[in-house]
Amino acid sequence: MHMSSSKPGQATESRHPARLDDTDRAIVTELRRDGRLSMRALAERLHISRASAYTRVERLTEAGVITGYTAAIDPVRYGFGISAYVYLRISQHSWKSVRHRISRIPEVWHCALVSGDNDLVLLVRCQDAASLRELVLNTFQTMPDVQSTQTVLILDELSGASG
Repeated sequence: MHMSSSKPGQATESRHPARLDDTDRAIVTELRRDGRLSMRALAERLHISRASAYTRVERLTEAGVITGYTAAIDPVRYGFGISAYVYLRISQHSWKSVRHRISRIPEVWHCALVSGDNDLVLLVRCQDAASLRELVLNTFQTMPDVQSTQTVLILDELSGASG
């Protein structure tokens, strides 16, 4: 994710792109498609040696380009019957404290600091409408430094759109 002296996957204030060649980009593409891909299979797909695959993946991880591996799940089958984007307006200079509070909420799957009328966009997933209502009204709207919220329900999602 970044090339600073902090640990891979940690957000920093100053991030710079890593120098990547076509093989590095192909490795990232393949691992985004299937994070469980073995080094042997990765090397075969890209027509490189296994040693080169290992070395490059290690370098991409150390540079913070690869920040981890996760399982992709179907939110509905997992028990999240409703998903929404929640837009927050927050007090000036409160990003770090709000980020800390939001990072502790398991229903928040993604949080982004954005430009425009709102300051944050959250992807939230909840069991049902009642739990979403509880999250918005009794968690976000009562949180210090949150000035307002706007909730947009997700009606349908493209599976694997990021890969």
